[in-house]
Amino acid sequence: MKILKCTEEYLSAVVELYNKVTIYLENTINYPKWTYGEYPSKESVMKAMQDGVQYVCMDGNKAVGAFVLNDNPQGDYSAGDWSIYLDEGEYLVIHTLASDSDLQGRGIGRMMVEYCIEKAKKDGYKAVRIDVVPGNALARRLYEKCGFSFAGERDLGRGIEAIPEFALYELNL
Repeated sequence: MKILKCTEEYLSAVVELYNKVTIYLENTINYPKWTYGEYPSKESVMKAMQDGVQYVCMDGNKAVGAFVLNDNPQGDYSAGDWSIYLDEGEYLVIHTLASDSDLQGRGIGRMMVEYCIEKAKKDGYKAVRIDVVPGNALARRLYEKCGFSFAGERDLGRGIEAIPEFALYELNL
């Protein structure tokens, strides 16, 4: 498996992966509260790809994972109980991390998170942070196993009625 920045070559595979995962979530337990066709969507993937922050995890010619990695928290991260104060731009944020629902438990999520940590170190960032829907026990467990610490549950001012607060996690580098 290899992790690459998403380009036009991988766009349809990433959109297909997110659609598959979202349909699976909607038919089981939708921990992240994603909505098919709304988020993640082809438009959100294209925007992230154009910004150079959409990544794909490929196994041969199949997309088995995807995530966005940037330094934009997309909300009020100053509300968190962070162990150290960092200005926006001093940390990376993982967004929209997903792995193929048929391949759960095979370490794809962990591999993607570890990639994000190594990239942050290599690029000189001081931390990696993430926000998670509080009921998303699978994601929370993954981040805790990867060494992240809980930094509170806060309203990030995103105006998402179904998710008034997010669980925040940090890994200082």
